[in-house]
Amino acid sequence: MNLTTLDHRLDATAQSCRAIIETPKGGRAKFTYDPKAEAFELKRLLPDGMSFPLDFGFVPSTRVEDGDPIDILVLNDEPTPTGTLVAVRLIGVIEAEQSEQGRNFRNDRLLAVAKVSRMFERVRAIGDLGEAFVKNLTQFWVNYNALRGADFRVIALKGAEEAARLVGRASLG
Repeated sequence: MNLTTLDHRLDATAQSCRAIIETPKGGRAKFTYDPKAEAFELKRLLPDGMSFPLDFGFVPSTRVEDGDPIDILVLNDEPTPTGTLVAVRLIGVIEAEQSEQGRNFRNDRLLAVAKVSRMFERVRAIGDLGEAFVKNLTQFWVNYNALRGADFRVIALKGAEEAARLVGRASLG
């Protein structure tokens, strides 16, 4: 089964959808789903001392400017295993531009809370995470891309309504 074409089940009113986790929080191994092989591929390893700050994955049945499904970061009580389908509540988006191999493109990161989370059930907006947390989160992406020779620049932080709009706009069906 091709996970990229699963129904994302966007509910724009509830600002919720589904996500597939590629890389669990705390891991150094970056996994990427390969729809042709229908498997997760190990793409790179982060250096010692650097790990993914949140579960990282994608919203199925979407496609954005870089040709991939839209990226999503998910807050959850425990790291979520690679390949897990998670119902999430959107809380915002990190709007960003990436430069790689002479090409500039948007590469936004949705932010969401797993619907089953108890620790983060009261988080409704990016501001609820605190300024230091958000600064560290955005800096992770700057550093992560610098390791690959790419530039990542945060344009803006926006709310759940914009995140839901981006999912709708990127929808394949």
